[in-house]
Amino acid sequence: MSLFAGGELQSQSSTKELLGAWESTFVDGQGRRSKLSMIIADGFMAMTAYNPDDGDFIATLGGKWRADWENFSITYEFDTSDSTQVGGVSTMPYSLTGNTLIFNNDKFWTRVDDGTPGALAGAWEIIGRKRNGEMQDLTARRTGPRKTMKILSGTRFQWIAFNTATKQFSGTGGGSYTTNENGLYIEKIEFFSRDNSRVGQQLSFDYKLVYGEWVHKGLSSKGRPIHEVWGKRE
Repeated sequence: MSLFAGGELQSQSSTKELLGAWESTFVDGQGRRSKLSMIIADGFMAMTAYNPDDGDFIATLGGKWRADWENFSITYEFDTSDSTQVGGVSTMPYSLTGNTLIFNNDKFWTRVDDGTPGALAGAWEIIGRKRNGEMQDLTARRTGPRKTMKILSGTRFQWIAFNTATKQFSGTGGGSYTTNENGLYIEKIEFFSRDNSRVGQQLSFDYKLVYGEWVHKGLSSKGRPIHEVWGKRE
């Protein structure tokens, strides 16, 4: 899966209009009408292909992005279709008119949201996890190649586990989410690379933002207790 043609990295400028969630469709290798979901957060993006009828995961890619007023560039951190892309840069022209984003003059995307209304828009990485009653400090991972990232728009979420040094991809899942004023975060799984039997599950968690960090508590899709702390990627 690739939407980016090779090229040189362009200079960065303010392109806040690109932030949010976008979607498109394509005919996959089995002749099915499948879905492309893309989340563009401040500095990072992720794009995933999956079949919305059965949740069949097809591919995902993403990493750091930059744009000027004409070109969009990505430095790949993960790409399940071609891991040799990891660490490389691709650039393509784009245009934005209203709620339509066009890449390479022929790939059309429709806006899903602009980063609202959910309270957790952005790219996050795990910095703490409670295990056996004790909180583990995972902040050292912030400077290392092994990452677990969550990227959210105002209504869409995706988590991805990857290693930029080995170019290894470990898994991903995503779908839609909401937050409310009572500190409840609810997500509905639409794709899951490791086990698509999880597709359709709706999970509820308590969330709190403390000094810019996201405290996440609840039960996993396997029913296991979760207590995690996430920090914004830089």
